[in-house]
Amino acid sequence: QVQLVESGGGLVQAGGSLRLSCAASGDIFNLYNMGWFRQAPDKQRQFVAAVTNDGDTNYANSLKGRFTISRDNAKSTVYLQMKSLKPEDTAVYFCNAVDVRNGARGYWGQGTQVTVSS
Repeated sequence: QVQLVESGGGLVQAGGSLRLSCAASGDIFNLYNMGWFRQAPDKQRQFVAAVTNDGDTNYANSLKGRFTISRDNAKSTVYLQMKSLKPEDTAVYFCNAVDVRNGARGYWGQGTQVTVSS
């Protein structure tokens, strides 16, 4: 069982950058694979990036080169660095956790809004 709180969203112009943070609590952070998803209005929740408890990363193919995921186990925090933002990146961004002990995947944060203007 883990609780997740996202922060760092906001309004930026196209071409700008943002760094999102997800702070975890309530369990052993290094036993969770962490990920970022996003959901635009009237769209399905979409995979963005993930990092395993060992530090291996993977990304949605369309976002490679613009987004970078990282984790700081000492701070129990996962980050999403976003650059060269586009209006199409506008969405609520959610943090996700998967328990490597049993594969439980139902842990989500409340989301943080990212709005990219043109």
